[in-house]
Amino acid sequence: MRHAAQGWYPARKGVIVRPTELLKHEHQIILMVLEAAEREAQRIQDTGAVRADDVEHMVDFFRNFADRCHHAKEEDLLFAKMEERGVPMQGGPIGVMLHEHDEGRRHVTGVADALPQARGGDPAALGTVRANLLAFVHLLRAHISKEDNVLYPMADQLFTVTDQQALAEGFDRVEAEEIGAGVHERYHQMAHDLASEGTQ
Repeated sequence: MRHAAQGWYPARKGVIVRPTELLKHEHQIILMVLEAAEREAQRIQDTGAVRADDVEHMVDFFRNFADRCHHAKEEDLLFAKMEERGVPMQGGPIGVMLHEHDEGRRHVTGVADALPQARGGDPAALGTVRANLLAFVHLLRAHISKEDNVLYPMADQLFTVTDQQALAEGFDRVEAEEIGAGVHERYHQMAHDLASEGTQ
C-alpha cells in the first residue's frame, strides 16, 4: 500500500483510502517491531545477554519511522485538524495521545542510553534495556488500540472530504521532508527483518 495523497484519490479500482487507514497500516508495521522487542526482552531475561545490533535497529525504527514519520503525521496534521473541528488539544483524547507519545520517547531513550553498557554485559544496563523495552511495548500496544478504535473513527466523523484530501497531501510532505524518498519502504523492510530475526 502506498501512502498519503497517492492512496487517497479514487483511482484504480475506485478505492478511496482515508488518511486514518494509512495510519492504521503504519500501526501494523510498528506492531511487528513491538513483537520483536518483546521477544528480545524475554531473551535478555533468559540469557543475560542482548542482541545489541538488533536493539539498535529497533531504536532507529522507533525514533524515525514511529516518531519522526508516524507521530509527526498525527501531531502536526491529524490532531491539528481535529482541533480545528472542535476537539481540544489538551485535556481530552488528543491530550492523552500526546502524553503517551512523550512517555514512549522516554522509554526509547532509556533503551538507547543503556545499550552501550548492556552490550558489554553490564547486568544493571541489561535490566534497564529490558524494562524499557517491555514498558514501551505495553504502552504502545494500548496506545495503538485507542487510536485505531476510538480516536481515528472520531476523526473520520469530523472531517470533510476537503479535510481528508489536505491530510493526505500533508502526509506525503511529512514523508518527503522528515525521512526522505524511499526511506519509508526501507523501514518497512527493517520491520519485516526484525520480526523474522525475532523468531530465530
